[in-house]
Amino acid sequence: MQLKSASDRVTLRNGTTIPCLGFGMYQMPDDERVIDAIDAAVGAGYRLIDGAAYYHNEIHVGEGIRRALEKYEMERDELFITSKVWKTDRGYDNTMRAFDKTMADLKLDVLDLYLIHWPMVSALSDDWEAVNVDTWKALIELYKSGRVKAIGVSNFKPAHLKALMDTEVVPMVDQIQFHPGLDQQATIDFCMGHDIVVEGWRPLGKGTIVGNPLIVERANRYAVTPAQLILRWVLQHRVIPLPKALSSQHITENTKLFDFEIAPEDMAMIDAIEKEADEAHDPDFQTE
Repeated sequence: MQLKSASDRVTLRNGTTIPCLGFGMYQMPDDERVIDAIDAAVGAGYRLIDGAAYYHNEIHVGEGIRRALEKYEMERDELFITSKVWKTDRGYDNTMRAFDKTMADLKLDVLDLYLIHWPMVSALSDDWEAVNVDTWKALIELYKSGRVKAIGVSNFKPAHLKALMDTEVVPMVDQIQFHPGLDQQATIDFCMGHDIVVEGWRPLGKGTIVGNPLIVERANRYAVTPAQLILRWVLQHRVIPLPKALSSQHITENTKLFDFEIAPEDMAMIDAIEKEADEAHDPDFQTE
């Protein structure tokens, strides 16, 4: 499908459709600023709001969603709302309780996408695969009951995903950190090969990648901002970018990705930006 706007959608394996650009809630303050940011985002064309229990702002996210729906006279299903179960709530019963709290905070009846935020890894537990599967079974139950339209995982590498591939419902989404200079190609290839849609969190890196000389030079060549160039690069890797911003200017600028295309040779040059490890956010280095 040729993507033409932030509200265009990609189809998941179960037929649910997900917008091709999301608005991230990570590190957004739990106050009126979140509400204002969601207002600006929806007004600019975002239809995917990516949240999580760990972000500790779901009460205001829920209020922002309600106000935006009313202000822009939209139906609930025009927005796609995501949340995630935090790693201290892994396991079937804990996940069910965590989901109930998320829904109470958001004041929603149905969630569009629910993810396992981080996998249990072998460095932490001998039965790490069983813990992941037990948590996944809770998501399957939520999905089968109709309380969630789609389910998936976040920060899962192929080794973590494989334990879920033989369950009743295969993950529909894997949300991973993805930006120039961070090589996640093995995970992307695995997901693409198993019909798992990939989302990219922190698509603009920690803020330094937008100042990379190559990024700046190529952005000037395309007459776009460095952030727009990077987000377009993410899209052309068939990954859904999830940028965040408080500035209404940046919120709007980050949607202007659909009237240009990065040439293959420039994609390759951005791909070749020196890789930098980010062990602080590598699942295999995560602790509780």
